[in-house]
Amino acid sequence: MSHSLTELFLNPNAFFKDAMTRDESLKIPALIILGLGIVGAGYGYLIGSLSAKMMSAAMPGADMLIILSSVIGALVGTFIFWLIWTCVLYGLSFLFKGQGSFRRTLEFVGYGSLPQCIGAIITLVAAFEYVPKITVTPITSAMLQDPVLLQQSMTAFLHDPAMLELTQITTLVSIVFLLWSANIWIFGMQHSRQLTMKDAALCVGIPVVLYILYMIYNLGVS
Repeated sequence: MSHSLTELFLNPNAFFKDAMTRDESLKIPALIILGLGIVGAGYGYLIGSLSAKMMSAAMPGADMLIILSSVIGALVGTFIFWLIWTCVLYGLSFLFKGQGSFRRTLEFVGYGSLPQCIGAIITLVAAFEYVPKITVTPITSAMLQDPVLLQQSMTAFLHDPAMLELTQITTLVSIVFLLWSANIWIFGMQHSRQLTMKDAALCVGIPVVLYILYMIYNLGVS
């Protein structure tokens, strides 16, 4: 398996060409997504701890519920995103007369998500460094009833210097490793949906560029 995954990085075209000769299997892709989800859950725990601290005054005793929601949401959300992203690529491939099963596409998209595991680890390390530096002002019950005060509190939290730096690092790392995954997905879509290289690049490139623009936009308004 290690040799195959190494080939996925170094020669994704050969990797997917060889994978097409084997039966469809979601075992390894699901493990990749699980790994990504576990790391994401670690990040969710750290951010959830901040949210719990912020809501401690207004919702005493809800700390564990808030943290668990962040952790479970990150873990489950990773699998949901895998499914949705595959649906997007699979659906777009019909515009280029793609042929091939959804299961095979799901498998190859899962393989292509491997670089993002590396990116997720980097952002988790960054979170361990920055989260303790973030200043959190508890939200009171009175603030929950005043939209202006609540908005001011959230704005102060999002514009905390450490939070801003963490958000910038997370966005930058996400973009870099998403582009790496995109390069792999192009070959995956080429083989799983029997597309030309050009059509596969368009199929993957359009949603990836739109998603990156969305991330940059969110960074600008945060």
